[in-house]
Amino acid sequence: MELRVQSGRAVLAGEGEAGELEVDPHTLPLGAGLAEALHEWAKVAEAVQRTNAPADGAAGALVTRRGRQLAGRLAADMGTPVAFADPVTGERHLVDASQSGVRPSVPRPKIVVADDPTPDEPAEPTPWGTGLTVSVFSGAVVAFMVVTLSLGLGETNRWLALVANVLVVGGIAPSVWLARKVMIWRWVAYGVTTGVVLAWIALIMTLLEP
Repeated sequence: MELRVQSGRAVLAGEGEAGELEVDPHTLPLGAGLAEALHEWAKVAEAVQRTNAPADGAAGALVTRRGRQLAGRLAADMGTPVAFADPVTGERHLVDASQSGVRPSVPRPKIVVADDPTPDEPAEPTPWGTGLTVSVFSGAVVAFMVVTLSLGLGETNRWLALVANVLVVGGIAPSVWLARKVMIWRWVAYGVTTGVVLAWIALIMTLLEP
């Protein structure tokens, strides 16, 4: 395959069964922007030819160097060396992927983080004795306070006692819900919940009395 400039267009020439074939780079599966870069280079090369610039001049050298780079990129994409017909000097060169001017991508080394060899620390045992003691104490205090409030209001109006209990439960419910996952305060939350339940049972029994 040979890269040429023809009428301001880049063409790729190759031998086929019917003889020599010329192909537009746009018809080939080339890398991003390579076909457009080839045609732009061909237009510049034709413009330099029209000005009759010397082959060893700056413009001619620039066209030749750019053509070699594009031929190298083309060779890298096609996976085979490409012949490059220099439009300035008329010379023919065989270009491979190493002359593309593009550095091959080097894979970055993977950083492997070793597992921590430190053995897992044993889980702290649950303080059932202390925790249950705190729960019983806090439950007894809450139950006593709520029952006392209910009985005091129940002497005036039983439904007033019911409303007071609803307000009490609604007020402490958010705090109890948040404390249930805290290491120490969860025992208090358990006791408060138990105390409220017992107080409600007492309130219901009071309401059912004739």
